[in-house]
Amino acid sequence: MFSQALSKWLDKRGFHYAWIIVIITFMTALSSSAALGLPGALMQPLSKEFGWSVDQISSALAVRFALFGLIGPFAAILMERFGLRNIVVTALSLIATGLILSTRMTAFWHLVALWGITIGMGSGLTALVLSAIVSNRWFETHRGLVIGLLTASSATGQLVFLPAAAWLTEHLGWRIAVLPVSFSCAVVAIAAFFFMRNRPSEVGLIPYGADSTIAIPPVAPVKFSFSMPFTILREAASQRVFWILFGTFFICGLSTNGLIQTHFISLCGDSGLAAVPAASVLAMMGAFDLVGTILSGWLSDRYDNRKLLFWYYGLRGLSLFWLPYSEFTLYGLSLFAMFYGMDWIATVPPTVRLTTATFGKERAGMVFGWIFAGHQLGAAVAAYGAGRVRTLMLTYNPALYTAGAACLLAALLVMMIKRRDSKVTKLKAA
Repeated sequence: MFSQALSKWLDKRGFHYAWIIVIITFMTALSSSAALGLPGALMQPLSKEFGWSVDQISSALAVRFALFGLIGPFAAILMERFGLRNIVVTALSLIATGLILSTRMTAFWHLVALWGITIGMGSGLTALVLSAIVSNRWFETHRGLVIGLLTASSATGQLVFLPAAAWLTEHLGWRIAVLPVSFSCAVVAIAAFFFMRNRPSEVGLIPYGADSTIAIPPVAPVKFSFSMPFTILREAASQRVFWILFGTFFICGLSTNGLIQTHFISLCGDSGLAAVPAASVLAMMGAFDLVGTILSGWLSDRYDNRKLLFWYYGLRGLSLFWLPYSEFTLYGLSLFAMFYGMDWIATVPPTVRLTTATFGKERAGMVFGWIFAGHQLGAAVAAYGAGRVRTLMLTYNPALYTAGAACLLAALLVMMIKRRDSKVTKLKAA
């Protein structure tokens, strides 16, 4: 009722309700991803209070990243079956609950259960799959720009909360630091309950940019089956482009969420930089990421997505090679934050568009869910692997060089996608 009344009111003023959906999705991604970035500011306090090693804490975070990705394909099915609103509200409620309960944890298994499983499941129910579905359902034009905007909110949310979290941890303790993100999740869940809708037809509209003179056929109901993601995976796996996108996105997660997001504050601490200024550098990356990813969405509507990915991965690899030589000065880290931040997750809009072009709009959400699973598996590998390297070798440099080399490999791999590979392939309905 609220959404229909608001839609009519906005429509009279020339404002499409699709942008309300974008705002809610943006805030959902911002809040849920903030919970993913929070442990980066809490690793050292947790280690100091409970005596857990860096690789122990990293193993719990690796579980979170893995679940975040692996739930994605099934999240697409759940969104079809139960609706966007119900899934968004459930996801944000899980995250808020996990954060609140974590303030009472006393044992390592509590960390795994709450930060690893509960928050991993909650964040995985939305992830980037929600952004892909919203852009495809609600927009006929400007899809690349919308994906860029929503993707930017995901990466930015992981970073912009960190300075406040680091300051609160330093002055009031890490338990207080988790409360702002919990509150944000709760507020967005309430907004989603009242205003989130599945499709434009539910508020009497057509997708933004669609031709109103052309009748849009009703959407056929999707048969609910948990075997569908595996069927889609089997069919998508027969296409070479799927494995290229899966592999390069694995490297994307390895070189961003798993490495820099998780270990950057600890990395800076090894060089004598305190947590608050290190978190501020991450927040600076988040600000540049917001610009870079939105710009990437705009570019992906206009230029060859393969070439965009080539430059994104190549430049990211070079920046990771340079980081150990930045001397961790204000100038050096600011330069890295600007350069790396612009490229943080700019890979998503071109990857989504290549997925849609290859497998069709109807199955793009689920196929991208599997590709995104590769992203988070890469993040899980780096989250644990970099922590293990730090424990054994007392330096993160080998992890940085490995990730940099992997990015250069990804830049070469994306150019193996031929234009003929991006012709739409009709996947069978499960």
